[in-house]
Amino acid sequence: MDRGVYESLEFQAAQHPSESDLYLVTRVLAYLLEYRDRIEFGRGISDPEEPAIFVDDMTGIKELWIEIGQPSAERLHKVTKAAKDVCVYCHKGPDSTREHLASGNVHRADEVKVVSFEQSFLNTLADSLTRKNTWNVLVSDDELYVTVGDETLQTTPVIG
Repeated sequence: MDRGVYESLEFQAAQHPSESDLYLVTRVLAYLLEYRDRIEFGRGISDPEEPAIFVDDMTGIKELWIEIGQPSAERLHKVTKAAKDVCVYCHKGPDSTREHLASGNVHRADEVKVVSFEQSFLNTLADSLTRKNTWNVLVSDDELYVTVGDETLQTTPVIG
């Protein structure tokens, strides 16, 4: 609601064998919260040079590059040169990412959006995963609500 996006989405988010459930849940949340035309999942862990999620313009240039986790300062420096907008969605605490951005070693560090969630929120979502999942997601007044089955989880994403 906050962004005026009202969509019913069906997609497959394949989980790489080395990808944790927390990483997968965060990747799906990032996809949903940043949803727009031409958004795609990258090859992620299986191709470390690609973003986890991205949006290309019509010429193939990256408009949006989304990293999941705690990318290094070197990685952040590289991707901020490769894309117009860069977001990092943290599945663990954001402190490491914020330290990298504050180090002075990242190009356009002040433009990188860092998003984190309460760990208990992510843990509960990860524990609810099955082979096929249906989530109802709502963002209203900066609050995130995810309904899985009969349970609605609520959190305030920390952005900054």
